[in-house]
Amino acid sequence: MHDILINWTPQETRVALIENGAVQDLHIERALERGLVGNVYLGKVARVLPGMQSAFIDVGLERAAFLHVADLHGGSHHNPKHDVAVQVPIERQVFEGQTLMVQVIKDPIGSKGARLSTQVSIAGRMLVFLPQDTHIGISQKIGSAEAREQLRSRMQTLTATTDGSSPGGFILRTNAEDATDAELSDDIAYLRKAWAAIRSQGLAKPPGALLHEDLNLAERVLRDMVNDKTQTIRIDSKLQYDDLKAFGEAFAPSSAAKLELYKGERPIFDLFGIEEEIARALARRVDLKSGGYLIIDQTEALTTVDVNTGGFVGARNFDDTIFKTNLEAAGAIARQLRLRNLGGIIIVDFIDMVRDEHRSSVLHEFRKQLARDRTKVSVSGFSQLGLVEMTRKRTRESLAHMLCQPCPTCEGRGQVKTARSVCYDVLREILREARQFNPKEFRVIASAAVVEMLLDEESQHLAGLSDFIGKPISLSTEPSFSPEHYDIVLM
Repeated sequence: MHDILINWTPQETRVALIENGAVQDLHIERALERGLVGNVYLGKVARVLPGMQSAFIDVGLERAAFLHVADLHGGSHHNPKHDVAVQVPIERQVFEGQTLMVQVIKDPIGSKGARLSTQVSIAGRMLVFLPQDTHIGISQKIGSAEAREQLRSRMQTLTATTDGSSPGGFILRTNAEDATDAELSDDIAYLRKAWAAIRSQGLAKPPGALLHEDLNLAERVLRDMVNDKTQTIRIDSKLQYDDLKAFGEAFAPSSAAKLELYKGERPIFDLFGIEEEIARALARRVDLKSGGYLIIDQTEALTTVDVNTGGFVGARNFDDTIFKTNLEAAGAIARQLRLRNLGGIIIVDFIDMVRDEHRSSVLHEFRKQLARDRTKVSVSGFSQLGLVEMTRKRTRESLAHMLCQPCPTCEGRGQVKTARSVCYDVLREILREARQFNPKEFRVIASAAVVEMLLDEESQHLAGLSDFIGKPISLSTEPSFSPEHYDIVLM
C-alpha cells in the first residue's frame, strides 16, 4: 500500500509517492516549465531532410520540433509480393510549408527539440483514444486471454456508431479491467468530445497554435498514479483541492474518494522528510544502510552507477559481504533511477562476484525492483567486464537537470585547476604577451589564492620572468574572480 502527497504552490507542483515510510517516486512540474508531452499543435513544415528521413516542424516553440518518418501516420504500404510493410520516404509524404496536426511524444531535452508524431492519441481515465485508427488494443498488464477477449468484445459494441462514421481506435489501460459499461461509455464520450474540439480548433487557428494541452500534474495523479494500492491522496492547497475534487468526481470518482485536504501546521513534505530526500537525490554519493554506498554520475551520453562496500564488513566472509552489498544496492539503484528520473543508457558496476549463483540472484533482484517502475526499462545480463547494461525510457528532464545548473566556477567538470597551475598559466601568458607587445608594465588581476601564491611560493619565478622580459609585473586581487579566472592588463 502507498500514499500520495501533493505539495502545490502557484509556481510549482510536487508529488511524492510514499511506500513503507520512504519516497519511492517523485514528480515536479513548474508552471513556467510544464512538460509538452501529449500537447497537440498545428505545425508548419520548416525543413525536410531526406538523408535523415525526418523533418523539422515549427510549432511555435523556442526550437523547431523533430518528426521522423516512422512517426508519420499511414506512412507505409503493404508489399504483397514479399508480404511486408514498406515505408514511404518522407520527402514523398511532406513538403516545406505544409500544415500538419502533430502531437508531442517526447519533451525537448538538452539541445534537442521536441519529438512529434502525426498519430494523435488522447488519454482518458481508462482508455486512450486513437481518432485516426480503428484498432482496439488491450494493455499487456491485463492478464488472462479470456478477460482480454471479453473487453475487446464489449468495446466493439460500445464504440459502434449508428451513422456509419469511423468509431476511432481505443487502447484499454490497466484500470479498465474491472470497469463497467457505463464507466467505459463515459470515457468514450469524453474522449470523442475532446477530439471534436481539437478538430474544430485546427480548422480555425493559424499554424503554430496549441490545439490541446495535456492535464496538469495534479490531475494526472488522479488519472495515472492512483490504483487499488493507493490509501490516500493528500494535498495542501484548499483551492487546488476543490479543483481536483471536481475534476476527480467528473472523470475518476474512485480516485476522488481518496482525496484529502491536508491542514497540518508542518509543511506536508516535512511529514516524511521529503525535502531531505530531494537533497540526497541530487548528491553524487548514496549511502546504503549496510555501510556500502553508490556513486552515481550522469553524463550527456549515459549514466554510470558504481557500487562499493564502504565500511560494510559484517558478513562471515568476503564473498558474502560483496553479495549482500550488491543485493541491497539492487533495490537502492532501482529507487534512485525513479527518484532522479534518470533515462537513456545506464551502466551499473556491481562489485565483482566470483560465484555464478550470486550474480544470478543479484540480477533477479535488480529486475524485480525495476519491475515497479512505471517507465519502460530493459536490462541485459552481466557483460564480460562484469557490468550490467540497461536502458530506461527518457521522456523528460532528470531531477538534477530540472533543479540544478552547471557550476559557473568549474563549468560542470566537478573540479578546478589548483592555484599553482593557474600561476603557471599566468607566467606563460605574460611571456607570450611580452613577445608581441611592448608595454611599460604588466598587471596581473586574479583571485586571492593565485595572487598570494605568486607573492609567496612562486615569487622567485615571477621575479625571474620580470628580469627576463625587462618589464615590471604588478599584482592585484579581484574577490569576484573564480580560481581559474585571471586578466593581464598592459599598462
